[in-house]
Amino acid sequence: MSDAPRILFVCNAGAQVGGGHVMRSLTLAEALADRGAACRFLAPPPVAAILDAFAPRMARAPAASTAPDDLIAAAAGLAADAVVFDHYGLAAPEHRRIAAGRPALAIDDLADRPLDAALVLDSGPARSARDYAGLLPPGAQVLAGPAFAPVRPAFAALRAEALARRPAPVRRVLVSLGLTDVGAVTARLVERLQPLLGAREADVVVGAAAPSLPRLRALAAADPRLRLHVDATDMARLTLDADLAVGAAGSTTWERCVLALPSLLVVLADNQRAAARAMDEAGAALMLEADAMDFDQAFAAALRRLLDDQALRARLAQRSAEVCDGLGAPRVAAALLALIAGCDTSSGQP
Repeated sequence: MSDAPRILFVCNAGAQVGGGHVMRSLTLAEALADRGAACRFLAPPPVAAILDAFAPRMARAPAASTAPDDLIAAAAGLAADAVVFDHYGLAAPEHRRIAAGRPALAIDDLADRPLDAALVLDSGPARSARDYAGLLPPGAQVLAGPAFAPVRPAFAALRAEALARRPAPVRRVLVSLGLTDVGAVTARLVERLQPLLGAREADVVVGAAAPSLPRLRALAAADPRLRLHVDATDMARLTLDADLAVGAAGSTTWERCVLALPSLLVVLADNQRAAARAMDEAGAALMLEADAMDFDQAFAAALRRLLDDQALRARLAQRSAEVCDGLGAPRVAAALLALIAGCDTSSGQP
C-alpha cells in the first residue's frame, strides 16, 4: 500500500435513485481525506453530474453507467487499497468482482441481500447487527445506527447554535425532497404548502435536473414568500435558519436531526420507510407516505399541526437532536482505516 490509503467509491445515482448515495459518500470521502486518504469515485454520468455540482475537484474514473456490469468493467485495473460501495443494485457477487480481494465497506439501508464486505454501515435508527445475520462474511463488523450516519461537518459546526434557538415560532419552512426530485414531488408539495404559509417564507431546495424546476421557477416568480435554491451548497445554514422542515426521509434526515429541526418526513422510496417509521415512533419526527391515497389531506393536517403546536415542535426538536450528533463520518473513517491497516499487517505489506 502507498503511504496514503487509496479508496475507491462505487455509488448509485439517477432520476429514480436520487443523489443521496453520492452525497453521503462524499461526506465520508472528506473525513477520510482529512485523515490522509486519497479518494476516487467511479463516475458514470449521473454520479459525475453530482460531483460536478458539489465536488468538482474530486478524483474520478469514468464508467458507462451505474449498471453492475459497467461498474465492474470500469473498476478493473484501478489501483485502490479499499472499496466503498453505496449501491443497492450490487450484492456479494459484484462486490467480490469489484473489490478483487481488497477490504470493502458497504453502505446499506436494506439488510435484504448478501454483502461481501468486512464493514457494513447502516444508519437506520432501528437497525442492529442482528438484521445482517447470515448476509455477511465471517467476522464482518456492522456499524449500526445514526451515530455512524455520514453528515457533513458544517452541520456539527452549527449544532450548538441550533440547540440554543429551538424551538422558535415558525417563520421559515425548509422544503428539501431530494436533488433529483423523484416524480416531481417538490412542486406538488410546494403548491399544497402555499395556502398554509400565511406570512411565513419557504426555502425550496432542488437539483439542477429536478423535473419540478420549471414549475418551481414559475411559482417563485409569482410568490415572494418562496425562495428557490438550486444545487444549494449552504444546506447547513438553510437548515439552521429554518424553523420547520418538509423533507425526504433519506440521508438528509440526519442533517436535520443534528440541528434539531422539527420535521415532517415524506417517504418517497421503500428503503426510507423503516427509518421514517422508527423516527415517528420515537417522537423525533412526523411521517407521511407520498403514495398514500389520502396523502394530500394528511399532508395539510400534519403541516397545520406542526405550524400551530409549539409544544409539539419542542418535543420533536429535543428528540431528533438526541438521534444524531453529526460525528458519524469520522467514526466510520476511523473504522475503515483501521481495517485497511489491519489487512496490511496481516498480509505482510509495508
